Amino acid sequence: MQKWLMKNRNRLTAITGILIVLAFAAKWLFKSETAESSLLLAASLIGGFPIAATAWQALKVKVISIDLLVTLAILGAFVIQEFEESAIVAFLFLFGAYLEQRTLAKTRSAIKKLVEMVPETALRQTADGDFEEVDLDDLDEGNILLVKTGGKIPVDGEVVSGSGTANEASITGESMPLGKKPGDPVYAGTILENGTIRIKAEKVGDETTFGKIIELVEEAQDSKSQAERLIDRFSKYYTPVVLLLAIIVGLISQDLELAVTILVLGCPGALVIGVPVSNVAGIGNGAKQGILFKGSEVITKFSKVDTIMFDKTGTLTYGDPRVSQVKKYGQGQLAEQLLVSVEKESAHPLAKAITGYYEDLEAKEVEASQVLQGGGIVAQVAGQQVLVGNRYLLDQYHVPVTKEMEKDMEELASAGNSLVLVAVNGRLELALGLKDEIRAGVKEDLAALKKLGVKNLLLLSGDNQKTVDLVAEELGLTEAYGQLLPEDKAKFVKKRQAAGEIVAFVGDGINDSPSLARADIGIAMGSGTDVAIETSNVVLMNGSFDRIPRALALAKATRRNMIENITIALAVVAVLLISLLASSWMNMAIGMFVHEGSILVVILNAMRLLAYRSKLQKSRKLIENNFSQATGPYTKGSESIQ
Repeated sequence: MQKWLMKNRNRLTAITGILIVLAFAAKWLFKSETAESSLLLAASLIGGFPIAATAWQALKVKVISIDLLVTLAILGAFVIQEFEESAIVAFLFLFGAYLEQRTLAKTRSAIKKLVEMVPETALRQTADGDFEEVDLDDLDEGNILLVKTGGKIPVDGEVVSGSGTANEASITGESMPLGKKPGDPVYAGTILENGTIRIKAEKVGDETTFGKIIELVEEAQDSKSQAERLIDRFSKYYTPVVLLLAIIVGLISQDLELAVTILVLGCPGALVIGVPVSNVAGIGNGAKQGILFKGSEVITKFSKVDTIMFDKTGTLTYGDPRVSQVKKYGQGQLAEQLLVSVEKESAHPLAKAITGYYEDLEAKEVEASQVLQGGGIVAQVAGQQVLVGNRYLLDQYHVPVTKEMEKDMEELASAGNSLVLVAVNGRLELALGLKDEIRAGVKEDLAALKKLGVKNLLLLSGDNQKTVDLVAEELGLTEAYGQLLPEDKAKFVKKRQAAGEIVAFVGDGINDSPSLARADIGIAMGSGTDVAIETSNVVLMNGSFDRIPRALALAKATRRNMIENITIALAVVAVLLISLLASSWMNMAIGMFVHEGSILVVILNAMRLLAYRSKLQKSRKLIENNFSQATGPYTKGSESIQ
């Protein structure tokens, strides 16, 4: 019976409404009070059954729900033979729940659209070279798949033949199509807008980047913030208090109708729904823009951030450095060959820049290598010890540095270069200067963060202090510290937290994982890598820096929206109860109408968040024009982190 009532709840709502209309028609058109009473009685029973059934299910698990208050109100109206009010209360409650369900579904539209981006089938290559259509669940890593123009890419993989352009908005939030050719990566859930490609599957199903995004957004939307948990506890005790108040008022006043009306007016429906619907809408909006919040608690904490710390390479800069100068000492050519041999085994951006610069040199076999965290690499190549890294690495191995070498390093650093030093068998042979271009628009984005209330913008880098100072001065950062090891950055985060600051750290999700984990909010500038998703609280899927102020503005708007909804809900309950006790016009039907209306108001208020992106874009020009007023004075790095 319970299952049938739930399945047909919307139909019963419609029947209840029709019976009420027929009852009023019988009264006004046919002057038949008997027909009116009969129809209203039927409406009360039909509408009341599903409400009572839900209340009973809640009672079975020892929960006094809003449905119980409404059920008692309907029964009370029955006792005093106010069938008109009992019918209207039942209909308004059911109809309000229906509208609530519909509007809540819209706030979850982002995750629904994401799920719809995944195709149900794929074209898989068979043993004889033909392609057959198979279910997505039948795909395995290594399968060769065919995707045609307009088709949805079903897996994460690599293009092995063909070419085309893909819309990766579902992953990055950017709708600008990207060219795809053999060797390029493709992602599940993206669309091949033109061309035909064959791809080799590397990740399938839930293991794809897209699958993890969906899982992350679903978990975030289902999670509860501290405010939601507080309201849950509040409503758990509030509902029995309303029930007790109604009983006490009824006993003292001997007015059953007044007691029943208190039950209706005291329902905390808007309060219970107001906070989660704001969080769901905010998380959904972020997902559409390639901003993934890992839960509603993250949104609340992020909205209060007053200090943001940045890594340099790949965060404030593109992470695509170029070799600008090379200083040679002694056997330079052999050292260059040994350097290339070591760097070809590394995926670091500086290593890629060096191997690209020396692309014509042949690499030797690396016999052994060890990474010294925060220093560089120690390797054995062709029987020789090779050190590749920074000054800290040379000092650890007691490599002598002459005044001439010191002067060269000073000049390279003063020009804004990152230094890579190469020592062979205990002698410094090379000093390379590499420059990395600052991301376009970073100045304006940092100013936007200031406008949003962030007081401190810090640069923490393993690079030399002079390079860090140049970047900080150019961008208008408040503080900058260089030559920091990963553990030093984490200590810095801890120190500022101990001073009472709410700290966000922005990094690439790999090298800065200790700081990302330590910060109140870790923000990964990633492309959806596993490490970025696992380590941080906020993931920027396309690594675009302008997503940071967008994310902060959205978090603040979501928290503001949540507070607005709480205020609306409490104000409505207070006004209803005061009106009931201090006026003669308030009754059960009016109270239920206002109560259900307040639920819709908080939902519609939350849905405004779904369109918040356009407001951020409109403010960009204003922020750019006022940049000089937004940034504070820069402090060179001299603070102790101990």
